[in-house]
Amino acid sequence: VRMSAKAVFSKYNIYPASLISFGAMMNGTRKTCTFTLENKGILDFNFLIYRADQDALVLRRKRPRSDILLAGDAQGKAVRHQPLLGLFPQGHFTLGMFTVYPGFGSIPPGGQQMITVDCYAEPLGACKEHLSIDISDR
Repeated sequence: VRMSAKAVFSKYNIYPASLISFGAMMNGTRKTCTFTLENKGILDFNFLIYRADQDALVLRRKRPRSDILLAGDAQGKAVRHQPLLGLFPQGHFTLGMFTVYPGFGSIPPGGQQMITVDCYAEPLGACKEHLSIDISDR
């Protein structure tokens, strides 16, 4: 009896690679940017986007992930950061002046998922947030 198997990891591409900058915006305006998550492998995979924080840095040592930096500036004083509610995946979530959606999903082989980031520059000041993207089986 002849048997064969091929072990593979999920292969993916994220573009733009790591920085989404909204630049300077007038207070009270809204701007939208997107980034794309592409499945370059032969198996479908699941993804989960969440806020990178100190707890995530501990997880990074256990399981690598990809990071995205969001940056915007409404010119003025500092911004308070809103924590994510709960530990469960959310279809969309808000981080400071940014709203990200979808927050999770599945991508088939050769497929793509466009991730939308809305920036609503209401609080005055600069806002930077780090996102982590966890991709299954990589």
